Parts: sequence; structure tokens; C-alpha cells
Amino acid sequence: MAGINIPVGISDFEKIRRNGYYYVDKTGLIPELLKGEAAEVTLITRPRRFGKTLGMSMLASFFDIKKDSRDMFSGLSVMRDEKLCRTWMNQRPVLFLSLRKVDGLNFTAAYEMLVSVIAQLCKEHLYLLESHKVNEYDKEILKRLLAKKGTPEEMKNSLGLLTEMMQAHFGKPVILLMDEYDVPVAKANANGYYREMLDVMKGLMQVFKDNRSLQFAVVSGCLKIAKESIFTGTNNFVSDTITSTNLDEYFGFTEHDVAQILKKSGMEDHAREIREWYDGYCFGSVNVYCPWDVMNYLYDLLRDPKAKPVGYWKNTSDNVIIRSFIDYAGASITKKMETLLSGGVIRQKIEENLTYDYLHASEENLWSILYLTGYLTSAGESDDPAELPSGEAALVIPNEEIREIFATTIKGWFEDTARAWNRKKLFAAVWSGDCETITGEMNRLLRQTISYHDYKEDFYHAFLAGIFAGAGYEVESNREHGEGRSDIIIYAPADGKAAVFEAKYSKRPERMQEDCAAAVQQIDERMYASDLEDRCDEVFCYGISFYKKRCVIKKKE
Repeated sequence: MAGINIPVGISDFEKIRRNGYYYVDKTGLIPELLKGEAAEVTLITRPRRFGKTLGMSMLASFFDIKKDSRDMFSGLSVMRDEKLCRTWMNQRPVLFLSLRKVDGLNFTAAYEMLVSVIAQLCKEHLYLLESHKVNEYDKEILKRLLAKKGTPEEMKNSLGLLTEMMQAHFGKPVILLMDEYDVPVAKANANGYYREMLDVMKGLMQVFKDNRSLQFAVVSGCLKIAKESIFTGTNNFVSDTITSTNLDEYFGFTEHDVAQILKKSGMEDHAREIREWYDGYCFGSVNVYCPWDVMNYLYDLLRDPKAKPVGYWKNTSDNVIIRSFIDYAGASITKKMETLLSGGVIRQKIEENLTYDYLHASEENLWSILYLTGYLTSAGESDDPAELPSGEAALVIPNEEIREIFATTIKGWFEDTARAWNRKKLFAAVWSGDCETITGEMNRLLRQTISYHDYKEDFYHAFLAGIFAGAGYEVESNREHGEGRSDIIIYAPADGKAAVFEAKYSKRPERMQEDCAAAVQQIDERMYASDLEDRCDEVFCYGISFYKKRCVIKKKE
């Protein structure tokens, strides 16, 4: 992999170009934004880790009047448009703000973070304090913002103030770039101070309303918050979401992008697993890979040519959105979740204009969030749009990484459910050899789970372990015993008892009795209980056969 320098966790365009990191050319975004008469505000929403911040950094470098970026863009596609570059390259003042760090467990902490972010932004424009073209009153406000002593009104108007001062100084209108615009309200909603933060954000967003100092603005985030909720009064407002075709190829890696990276790095042999794990997202009319995953996997391959694909994207968030979905689960959601996990397609109405305080107001909103944040994607060309009513989408899980996230989250949910369920009746039956009661209790719990066919023995193995884990019993999985390995061993050391479980997955319901008998026979033939009998006063051996959400249990006599 010599000759290619993989950037991992670097979203600074100039750092990537200056230090010779591999850069996938997305500068075609610039002429797309400038086509015709640029919209006053362009809102771009994509899932996290799809290159939004790098794209915004690239725009800042291209337009910023304080820079000479010709070397940074040398060899990139935008440089082929000489007229555009003469007109726009380093020809406008740029105000580039990221709201990613605005977070806190309460409103006071989050507001203090916002004050710090604005102070840092002001610090980047200290030259305005020396400008003879800026009035002294505005300079005094700027000084208070720099010192983190601005009033709430001055904070809300801080972006408007900066654009006015920058236009006065440079004699040209300002390009405003705002990254991660929805983070403050998302964090506020999660921590219980949504209304307070929304009021502050509405104030900041007034910079977009009738602002003569503004050339245009580009705003990026994960979700499209309803215009009337946060962008009130903004005119000439254009949004580009994952359903749009205008900018679809500029966020995420296309098939061509990945092919070029693999060729450059000499990793063409890994194309299949990269496609299975990190491809599958459909943005507009383009199929894309998650760039964060692709770059992380190539970086790992650089260090270890035998590295296997893992879930990099899931490690950048706690995936609480899926858990909240499962906690909300009713019969309809459970059935649809099982369909998705089995590789199937569901049809669902999608609502793109959301407000964070109503995200969980309906099942429709929940599916929309999973789609808009990248946990589900459109089935794409395999789906017949003519068969879908307006506003609906055919949704699938995009790839193996996301499937693993769902499976892991569901497993955790089940373990919590099993712990909360009163299992005394089941445990008493296990230690008394009452197969009828064990069967009834396990069937009752099975009906509450989310399962799918890919799990087979693995799902039921986790099901058994989850029931006993955390209940004061010692649980061993696939432990060597006698002539082989049993599925699950449960110990009750204080009582001197142990239980051996051997599970089978039945392909048809009529096979359940036969498969259960085979599990019992396997315990006997392979002597799973032989070395337990010396350590325990009693050893119970159970064979179990499962079919979907049903089970049959027999005891070895």
C-alpha cells in the first residue's frame, strides 16, 4: 500500500492537501452550488461521517478572500473552470462556524459552550478591531463577545454582527458556512432543555433573514429541522437531503471513487468485503459508500493485510436512536424490524421536515429518522417507484455494518427485558425438571423478542444465555465437556446444581419434536454432563428445539 497516505479522522481540507493525504475530489460541489443564481441558504443534510465537514472546509478554503488557495486546489476538477475560479476563488469574505461542540447536560452548560464557540469565531476575525471601515459601536460588541461577556441579545445577533463588519471591511458580501447546525437542538432535546436552546438558535438563524451583508450561506447537518421551527422568515431557502439528486455524488464515495482508491492502494482484492460492509446507501440517484468506514478499513489494512471489516461507523455514536425505536416497539414495529433484519424490504411514508421535540410522536417519524440518519436506505433501482404512493419509500438495511448494529442493539434490549421479567417460575422449573413449565415460560418470553432467520442457532444460544445472565447464576457457553461442546451450562453453586442445555434450530415446525429428541441424544452420546457429576449433586440435561418464536423442551432421564 505504498504511495498512499490514508486520512483518518481528518476533516480539514487544507491539512489533507498540504500533508499529501489521499483526497477524493469533491470540488465539483462548488460549481453545483453556484449554478444560476445561488440560493440565499442551501441546507445540506446527510448522515454522520459522510464528509459534510470536509466539504464545508473545502468550500471555506476556496472562497476565503484572506487566502491564496491555488496550490491547494491544483489538479482538482474545479480548476478546469477558469472563469469560475477567476470570479470566485478567494474573492469573498468567509465566516465558517461549526456548532459540533455545543453540548451540555443542562442549558447553562450548553449555552456556555455556545458562548465559547462564538468567542473563538470572533477571535478568527480580530483584524476587524483594527479596521477603519468598521464603526466603533460594533467593535465594542465584538470585544464583549471575545471576552465571553455578550448579552443574550448580542449572542443571538453575533453572526449578523460579524457579517456586517466583514462586509464593511472587505467591501464585499459574506459567504456564511455553518456546519453541524442541528447539534445544539439535538443535544438539548436529549437532555431536557430543548425550548431554551431552540430560542437561542432561532436568534442565531436570523442572520439568514433579509441580510444584505450575506452573499449566500451553506448549512449542513444530519436532519432537516422544519423551516418554521428554526429558519423562520428565511427567503430563497433550498434544502438538499438524501432524497435529492442535485448534490447526491458529493457526500459519500461513489463506486468510481472506491475503485480508484483500491487501485491506487493495491487493495482491489478487498473490493467485495468493502462493498458488503460499507456500501448500499442510496442518495438521490447515486449509490454511495460510507467514506469514514472505507478509509478506516484501508488504514487498518495498511497496518495488517489480514484485517477484517469491522463496524467503524457505529463507534462514532451510541446508537440510542435504534434503542429508542425498540423501546417504542409495538407489534407493527417488531414485525417490520424482523423483516428488515431478514434482508427484506418495508414500505414506509417518509417525513423529511421534522422537529426534535416530536421525533417520537409517531411510528412514521421513527422510521423517517432511521432513514434520514443512515440506518436504513432506499431500496433504489430494485424498487418500482410506480408502485409506491407519493411520499413513501421502500426501505432496507444498507450493509453488514448496519445489520450488526441492529443485531447488537436488539441483543442488549433483550437482555434488559429478560432481566426485568420475573423468572422465578422458570428457574424453579429448571431445578425441578418440570419441562412443561420451562416450555411455557420460554415460549412466553420468545413471543416478546425480535428475531430473524439469520440468527438460527446463534440467536437461540444468545436467548438462553440472556435468560440466566445476571440472575445470580454462573453461565458458560460452548464449554468443552466429555466428547464435545454443549451449548449452555448453568450453575447454581450454592445449591450444588447444574443444568446443561443443547439447542437445535428446526427448519419446519413438524420437525421440532424430532430435533428436540436429537438434542437430548447428543447430550447423552457426547457425555456433556460427565465431568459435572463429580462437582455437582444434581445435573439436569435439557434438549431444546426452536422454530421461530416457539420451542419444545425435553429432559434427559
